[in-house]
Amino acid sequence: VQLVESGGGLVQPGGSLRLSCAASGFNLDEYAIGWFRRAPGKEREGVTCITSSDGTTYYANSVAGRFSISSDNTKNTVYLQMNSLKPEDTAVYYCAATNRITSAQHMGVLSIIDGWYDYWGQGTQVTVSS
Repeated sequence: VQLVESGGGLVQPGGSLRLSCAASGFNLDEYAIGWFRRAPGKEREGVTCITSSDGTTYYANSVAGRFSISSDNTKNTVYLQMNSLKPEDTAVYYCAATNRITSAQHMGVLSIIDGWYDYWGQGTQVTVSS
């Protein structure tokens, strides 16, 4: 199992970025994919989760309405569209996978608890600054 993030960079406040998480070694419809982030000096925070098996998602309150997670199972890739970015969104963003979550909607906030996840990418830096 391998996860590779890409798409990070420097963006001005109010701008947008799209992160990608390319998965290999497993099929997305059998796993939940979560996005997490770690800001400087802070603990890792769950951002969002998607389960392709039932097509549901869950978002942390801090990003709901601004971020959108989606998956393209033909490319085995999950995307995180980030709009209306704020300086407090600055962090290293990680995607992670688990087969212990079968429904993001059903699990709710538990779906973005990092202890559920078994496989992690290396992370991609997102910096929001003017």
